[in-house]
Amino acid sequence: MNKKILLISTIILSCYIIYGQNICSSAEYIKTMTSEWKGDRFPDGRPKVPDAILERLKKISIEEAWGVLRNKGFQNQFEGDWTIIHPDDVMTGRVVTAQYMPLRPDFEKQIREQGKLENRSQQGGTNSWPIDILVNGDVYVADSYGKVADGTLIGDNLGNSIFAKSQRGVIFYGSVRDQEGLNEIKGFNGWIKGEDPSYIQQMMLTSINAPIRVGRATVLPGDVVLAKKYGVVFIPAYLVEDLVITSEFTELRDEFGHQRLREKKYLAGQIDSEWSEEIKKDFLDWINHYPGKLPMSKEELDKYLKERNF
Repeated sequence: MNKKILLISTIILSCYIIYGQNICSSAEYIKTMTSEWKGDRFPDGRPKVPDAILERLKKISIEEAWGVLRNKGFQNQFEGDWTIIHPDDVMTGRVVTAQYMPLRPDFEKQIREQGKLENRSQQGGTNSWPIDILVNGDVYVADSYGKVADGTLIGDNLGNSIFAKSQRGVIFYGSVRDQEGLNEIKGFNGWIKGEDPSYIQQMMLTSINAPIRVGRATVLPGDVVLAKKYGVVFIPAYLVEDLVITSEFTELRDEFGHQRLREKKYLAGQIDSEWSEEIKKDFLDWINHYPGKLPMSKEELDKYLKERNF
């Protein structure tokens, strides 16, 4: 029995060592990290949340998204206090993560050697490696431990490359250089902790598509990000669709409640507590005669109402 336990332990340890040697997490490891996701995936293993859901997510408020996650036990998915290149724009997308650390020459040498084995570019800095794997809809999210001076992960050249590949931008727990040039890239946006004219030095890339910390938040590759001027929320892929429809329904409920209060049809206490059957019936009738286009399909709404008590 002891030999069997030792053998299993050795195999598990070997797996961790293998994963640790790779700069980019394997597809198998990413699938393990995101095992709750049951839909399509990219070749690298990341969940492929549909574009339509990413588009609907843009209309969800930060507070509502945060509230849904918190109710599900996810209390560490928000980070605020950003410098934003275009504050009034909203960005959603699928996360590609990168981890940076202060330079340690012997470890950096190993990273560059491993980069050769993985056919990564040997020209320029390793900070270009996460950019090389981006695809349309990706958001490049990096933890560079809040370093601003000499910690600038990109300038306008790399910014143009990021946007060409992803049609999105970046979220850096760190800094950029040439913010003026980045500002001129139409469609590009960035949530950063600072800007500095210096170039990157005395820091190194240590992993791609591994778990990272972004301020208060724990972020996994394949998470979906909702970034607004009010902050950033990182959403586990398997919760995004439910979060979107729950938030859309809550907004409809609030819109109905506000309208009925303005009309003085109900008292504030009636709307701000558990609804009576009369109010529920009124709400359903209001939805059936909704003057605009509902944010969700009728099928989605019917399914939601069957599964939840509003």
